[in-house]
Amino acid sequence: MAEKEKEEKKVNLQDSDSEKDEAQKAETDKKEQGDSLKDEKSEATDEKSEDSQTKEKESKEEKKDPLKEAQEQIAQLKDKYLRSVAEFDNYRKRTLKEKADLILNGGEKTIMAILPVMDDFERALSNTSEEPKAIKDGMNLIFKKFQKTLSGLGVKKIDTKDKDFDTAYMEAVAMVPGMGDKKKGKVIDCVQAGYTLNEKVIRHAKVAVGQ
Repeated sequence: MAEKEKEEKKVNLQDSDSEKDEAQKAETDKKEQGDSLKDEKSEATDEKSEDSQTKEKESKEEKKDPLKEAQEQIAQLKDKYLRSVAEFDNYRKRTLKEKADLILNGGEKTIMAILPVMDDFERALSNTSEEPKAIKDGMNLIFKKFQKTLSGLGVKKIDTKDKDFDTAYMEAVAMVPGMGDKKKGKVIDCVQAGYTLNEKVIRHAKVAVGQ
């Protein structure tokens, strides 16, 4: 009898433990389900929040004042315009300064080339020799040097000897009659030499023409 009661108590204890385990398992499952629901609810809330922010941003962009946009564009264009005007003004001032410098100092190269000829003239004048031939030879040397200097600067003498009269390079200051058909329209004499600078006429030759 006592053994039977022991067995019954043992069975009851086992059943009680089993019920406890099942209760704990059920509680764990319920807790896990609750956590899962919370996570899902949190994700849904986050998504809803993001959608709400996106919609709010889009709404703000749509509701942006057209007048304000136009004013911003005008301000940008005004800034670009002012910058362009300032740059052009600086360019204009720089160009004017360069032109002024060119006008004032443009002849520097020419003057520097002619100065040695001036030095030769001074030396010739300071020469005390009274021999005419020596003076003439010295003047010829200076003259040739001066011609060479002018040629280096692009200056050339207009050739008129036995040439046909050409108004592009010559100016008739006299007409010489009775020179015959061969001399008609030809240069008879050059009263004043003409010159070109880099192929441009800077002084017409003054000539007498056969008539």
